[in-house]
Amino acid sequence: MKRLLFLLPLLAAVVFSGQVLAHALQPGYLEIKPAGADTFQVLWRKPAVAGKPMAIEAELPQGCDAAREPVPTFDGAAWVAQWTIRCDRGLRGGEVRIRGLEATQTDVLVRYELEPGAAQTRRLTPDDTGFVIPHDPSTIDVIGTYLPLGVEHILGGIDHLLFVFAMLLLIRDGWRLLWAVTAFTVAHSITMAFATLGWLTLPGPPVEAVIALSIMFLASELVQRSERPERLAELYPWTVSFAFGLLHGFGFAGALSEIGLPDTDIPMALFSFNVGVEIGQLAFIAAALAVFYVLGLIAPRLRGLIRSPGSAVALCLAYAIGGIAGFWFVERVFGVVSMSS
Repeated sequence: MKRLLFLLPLLAAVVFSGQVLAHALQPGYLEIKPAGADTFQVLWRKPAVAGKPMAIEAELPQGCDAAREPVPTFDGAAWVAQWTIRCDRGLRGGEVRIRGLEATQTDVLVRYELEPGAAQTRRLTPDDTGFVIPHDPSTIDVIGTYLPLGVEHILGGIDHLLFVFAMLLLIRDGWRLLWAVTAFTVAHSITMAFATLGWLTLPGPPVEAVIALSIMFLASELVQRSERPERLAELYPWTVSFAFGLLHGFGFAGALSEIGLPDTDIPMALFSFNVGVEIGQLAFIAAALAVFYVLGLIAPRLRGLIRSPGSAVALCLAYAIGGIAGFWFVERVFGVVSMSS
């Protein structure tokens, strides 16, 4: 019966993992880049919803001919349309809007070039469906775009948050936890910068598989921990966090490379995105600690069992974390194998 109890979180983990993946929705992507004198090439990717393109349309600046999109085609992941427009007055001062976005729960990334090689990126949401292309994008525009993207990425990155949550469960000393979080931050900042700038790159699918493996390692530490002796991740949390933080940084870089960096202000965009990641991470840690605090007030015994090595509650949490990460690991390894075959 006790073994059956520990199978339940594993089953729930697999179901949860499948639901997270099944309901994941990629953002839309609109790209406008010069193709000649007053001519621009447009690439428009709509998310697929139930096998059909999402009911959103790109409205380009007035004065541009062929501003309405052609019929899109499905490329296996999204609905894509490409066409050429002519804007006699250029793009500066023109308005770009995504009609219908207000009725969705997704975002659209708009990447545009006022001049060849001078790309800028803007994120549109259901609450902010359009913008006027500035004549000269400022530093504030860059921060306002990339900082929210960083927050959104970390809060939507369940694997990164699960790693941080496992560290919170494993490390009971406040100072060790602080050093572990700091080491994780420093490490992923380094590799994210190196990979985004093209100084050091690794293929995305294997990195994602190893990220899942890092969570499985922490889950194993949680299952096997006891009062004494302490596990490796408890004795040297900053070392473990730094090592795995380097890997997680490549994951952050993969997301940032898909968004793209503004060619005119790469350092500020990179810094803003990283600050956004840290704000999101600290917000998650603060929320988790607040839950633990409230739990200590209303159910102190349950909180004690969560933090107690070897208790049934602690083991259930550890198996659930390991089960979710194991599901991701197997799926991502199969993805690597299918890509290489």
